[in-house]
Amino acid sequence: MDEPRSIPSPEQDAALAPVIGHALKRQVLVCTSKSCVANGSEAVLEAFRAHLIEEKLLFYKGNQAGEVQCSHCGSVGFCAIGPAVLVYPDGIWYAHVTPADVPEIIESHLKGGVPVARLVRKHLG
Repeated sequence: MDEPRSIPSPEQDAALAPVIGHALKRQVLVCTSKSCVANGSEAVLEAFRAHLIEEKLLFYKGNQAGEVQCSHCGSVGFCAIGPAVLVYPDGIWYAHVTPADVPEIIESHLKGGVPVARLVRKHLG
């Protein structure tokens, strides 16, 4: 019989992963699956990161006061109309996003709470 597995305490986990104890406002997920990458999603991801850092909004090791976490994700089924970007907890799915669209999404949606309607293809709200 196997020994019971020792699971770290929540405090130990929080020390290793500070995002656990942080009140993030939003998560931005940029699809980096094959078709989205072919449509330029890596440049979109880098644009989000750069602009969020510039706006002091990105949560990362260098700015743990940031309100937004930004990362890549696998396919969400939008790759044919990608690059796809998902914003949670709002449940907004954007399509055809370019690096030029990123400042507008940050200003209107992430800072102002108003999704960029021309790019929204699905709303889970």
